[in-house]
Amino acid sequence: MAEDRANPAGDAAAGPHSTRDSDADDCPLVSTAYGAVRGRYEHGVAVFRGIPYAAPPFGRRRFRPPAPPEPWNGVRDAGSFGPTPPKPPYSDAFAKYLSDPVVPGDDCLNLNVWTPEPGPGARLPVVVWLHGGALTRGSSAAPVYDGRHFARDGTVFVSINYRLGVEGYGLFPDAPANLGLRDQLAALEWVHRSIRAFGGDPDRVTLAGQSAGAISVGALIAAPQAQGLFRRAVLQSGPPEALERDKVRRMVRRMAARLKVPATVEAFAAVDRDLLLRTQAEVGRLSSPVLGGPAFGIVVDGDLVPRDPLSALLDGDAAVGVDLLMGWTRDEYRLWLVPGGLLERVDRLGAVALAGAMARCHCGPEVPRGYRALHPEAGPAEVVGQMVTDSLLRLPLRRLADARPGTSYVYEFAWPSRRPGLGACHALELGFVFDTGETPESAKLAGDGVPQELADAMHGAWTRFAATGDPGWEAWNAAHPVRIFGETDGERGPEGHDQVLSGEDPEPSGTGGWAYTAHGVRDRELALWVTPFPQASLPEEPDRGMPTSDPSPAGFSARGTELRSAVRRLRRATGRTRER
Repeated sequence: MAEDRANPAGDAAAGPHSTRDSDADDCPLVSTAYGAVRGRYEHGVAVFRGIPYAAPPFGRRRFRPPAPPEPWNGVRDAGSFGPTPPKPPYSDAFAKYLSDPVVPGDDCLNLNVWTPEPGPGARLPVVVWLHGGALTRGSSAAPVYDGRHFARDGTVFVSINYRLGVEGYGLFPDAPANLGLRDQLAALEWVHRSIRAFGGDPDRVTLAGQSAGAISVGALIAAPQAQGLFRRAVLQSGPPEALERDKVRRMVRRMAARLKVPATVEAFAAVDRDLLLRTQAEVGRLSSPVLGGPAFGIVVDGDLVPRDPLSALLDGDAAVGVDLLMGWTRDEYRLWLVPGGLLERVDRLGAVALAGAMARCHCGPEVPRGYRALHPEAGPAEVVGQMVTDSLLRLPLRRLADARPGTSYVYEFAWPSRRPGLGACHALELGFVFDTGETPESAKLAGDGVPQELADAMHGAWTRFAATGDPGWEAWNAAHPVRIFGETDGERGPEGHDQVLSGEDPEPSGTGGWAYTAHGVRDRELALWVTPFPQASLPEEPDRGMPTSDPSPAGFSARGTELRSAVRRLRRATGRTRER
């Protein structure tokens, strides 16, 4: 999809800035606080991979906060990606769509830098990227996350690895919580100290993430210890949130029960690492973003996360002066339901699926009734998926935008994948954000021959935001402006959306009609959540069968036992891992 417009003549005209590895004398050399690193010139930009920002988190450092890396003598080669944190592989159903490279080794707390101008005088804007993966998968080595196009367009781009799963987010009585988040903070501190040597401006850092990465961004912009380390933030498909501590504890306790060891760091550290990963995958098999269930996640710890991040941000206690860019995809839920035929299963479950969604979202029957009235053509799976997406993702982001008008910008990615059934699903926008749609890994999710104009529009919005704080459309206000990416002029105003075209917002050059501003997008759906429904308690207990009353939205009883039974049956019927 992307062409290297900075070097249209190709390698022959590139001189030392070629796609081929240069001789050592021609490679970029940068000094950091821990030692010098030698990168490579590729595609006209300097690339440094696998730079340690913290010591290997194993041995005596396992399940402990990140420690500074050991300084090194001489020059460290930074030509290859560093080790990736321990993680289970994607299931076969998800591996068809998502790539997750594995690089062996213990020195997994590392980062990568792409820069157009290594040297302290450049003072360029910086983007620090936190990958997604449900805090259990993913890494900075995914080809879709190649940062060369950010560097091509004048931005220093940094991507990091951080601890995942039980190593990064297990909750134990004998170890600190949120170790993966603490890794991310350590990487941000490294950027603040060292990025000037790579051509970046430490006072113009944008912290960006997608999915679990965006959830991490939300926690960090609310964290007192992270204040002053960034000026802007991007949250794509992930809200600021903290999980209930009991929900995370259940993951650890279930793992301990399977392993037949105490639920302590001392016991878990003695377990074979591969066995620990297999057990983690087995315990999380029936959890998903749509269906809920025990999961690893960020928790309130009284230290790095002193209170719920969303509450802190809504109250104005954190991230004062931080500009926000927030977005979602139109069909987030399809990545979780299409693989393995889950969409069809949820449709067949019908009323039980709607009851499970009510339990997941803590709402009453008036909410699914409202969605069906707004979208009479939608089947149960679409109603369930959009309900859960609105409740857990779009509504918190909209509330955050409402609390910070004038400095928040909101968008929706609407282009449907060319892979059957995926629509504008979760993670589809990443190939366009990074302008890496030409990679086979991006094509696994998007299909072939995706529109370059859409990548120009999406990638351009992110780079403008990082440079200036303005992505190219009006900031959030009482009219609820939303930038729509992925619809051509003839597709504007899809059914089910209250949209009023701006008419006053000129298209940035090069978008080819693939982006426009609308107002009031999803206002009708999100208004259904204004009146909260009493939350149903969902403790873990043996299944005692289906509800005895009618579970349809028209007659569903909201008693806790019925909600528990419905959501458990829905989890068993779908039975897939929370992959992303």
